[in-house]
Amino acid sequence: MLCCKTITKNWKLLYKLKITVQSSTKLKTISAVTMRDLVLKLFFILFLLFTLSVSSAKKSFKPKQPCKDLVLYYHDTLFNGTDVANATSAAATDPTKLGNFKFGMLVVFDDPMTNDNHLLSRPVARAQGFYFYDKKSTYTAWFAFTLIFNSTKHKGTLNIMGADLMTEETRDFSVVGGTGDFFMARGIATIHTDTFQGDYYFRLKMDIKLYECY
Repeated sequence: MLCCKTITKNWKLLYKLKITVQSSTKLKTISAVTMRDLVLKLFFILFLLFTLSVSSAKKSFKPKQPCKDLVLYYHDTLFNGTDVANATSAAATDPTKLGNFKFGMLVVFDDPMTNDNHLLSRPVARAQGFYFYDKKSTYTAWFAFTLIFNSTKHKGTLNIMGADLMTEETRDFSVVGGTGDFFMARGIATIHTDTFQGDYYFRLKMDIKLYECY
């Protein structure tokens, strides 16, 4: 009789243990399903945020309209050794013998800037700075100069620099600062060779677009 009671008791313990194990397994399964759902929802939210940020960024990258636009003509007349009255630039160093493209030649200039392409038109600014030839295999130069305005329309300066890749139809210089009417200006000066006459005269058309004006 005692043996039967013991067996019955053990069966009851085993049954409870089975129920406990089953409950634990169910909880683990529910926990795993819940965690999986949370992870999927998290990825969905992150994907949605990423899509919205990319869409917003595309809208914000619309080309900015210039706040000021100037078209001027730059006239450079290189001193040939005798033309003191008309020359506006002079070679400060001679070309080196490295190549046949004036490599190393430095030119300092004080050139007139006009509203049209006529050399004798009234200057609206002066371009003061330098350029030097910096490639031995073709004609290219690097410019750094200041446009000095002193007219009834504009007063102040613009600082401009960049590479003049002469074989290109148009080239871009950087407008890196300014004073007066152009205080802290930033922008691009697109240049185009309007004409040249041998080694002693050339004219550039300069389209200056400012994107930061104060």
